[in-house]
Amino acid sequence: MSKVEQIADQVRKLSPEELARFRAWYSQFDADAWDREIDQDVASGKLDQLAEKALRAHASGHTSAL
Repeated sequence: MSKVEQIADQVRKLSPEELARFRAWYSQFDADAWDREIDQDVASGKLDQLAEKALRAHASGHTSAL
């Protein structure tokens, strides 16, 4: 059995209260991981072309107000 399968098996056995605590923990864990990934992408310049494209689209009137 893989680690993921073992974890899934353990999650299935959680009480409703434990599952709620796990969900809250995992939600924060996942958000923090996403933030780190975005920060790395920004620092590496990975998003520069997308930002430039968006700014050009905006400057040429191809955007609308939210």
